[in-house]
Amino acid sequence: MIDFYTWITPNGLKISIALEEFGLAYKAHTIDITKGEQFAPDYVKLNPAAKIPAIVDHDTGITLTESGAILIYLAEKTGRFLPSDGLARLRTLEWLMWQTGGLGPTLGYAHQFLTYNAGKAPFAESIFAGDTRRLYETLNARLIGRDYIVDDYSIADMAVWPWVSRFERHKINLDHFPDVKRWYLALAARPQVQRGYEVPFVTTAVPMPR
Repeated sequence: MIDFYTWITPNGLKISIALEEFGLAYKAHTIDITKGEQFAPDYVKLNPAAKIPAIVDHDTGITLTESGAILIYLAEKTGRFLPSDGLARLRTLEWLMWQTGGLGPTLGYAHQFLTYNAGKAPFAESIFAGDTRRLYETLNARLIGRDYIVDDYSIADMAVWPWVSRFERHKINLDHFPDVKRWYLALAARPQVQRGYEVPFVTTAVPMPR
């Protein structure tokens, strides 16, 4: 059994979707970051960085934080969704790192400047709008002629998809990125993705392009 500490953010959704895809038994615990619950002393003992997500795997006794590290751990624990060796493994990790080091942080700032605080910082809005388009262009180019980001469905797809699901907050029209749209809709149709999207609770249905 895995205790999973999360909130309704893309970083949390990465892990809930992965747990559903891996078919692992877990219990979700809500950490409401809008109320500062990530700073509660008991939680900080689990995650000194005071962020979500975090897991405690009672099968192995391992406590782990950082969504990318958790995805790699779950893949290695189950032997699924991450090739064991070779170029395919390196490419999967490469695109996972692309998400954790570039896509996620940039789109997180895009949420703040383009949606939640629009009009307050025009220079920042311009910078992050441009960077957001560039990242969508990069992903679209990668997906041309591909069903998935690497060869097969992997933790790289699980990491990227929840961020793309916020395309409206990024002021992105997915029609301008047809291969991203095709990939996004294919993953959105997976029952595991749909179930993971509802953890720790239902907010809306999976966003669909108009």
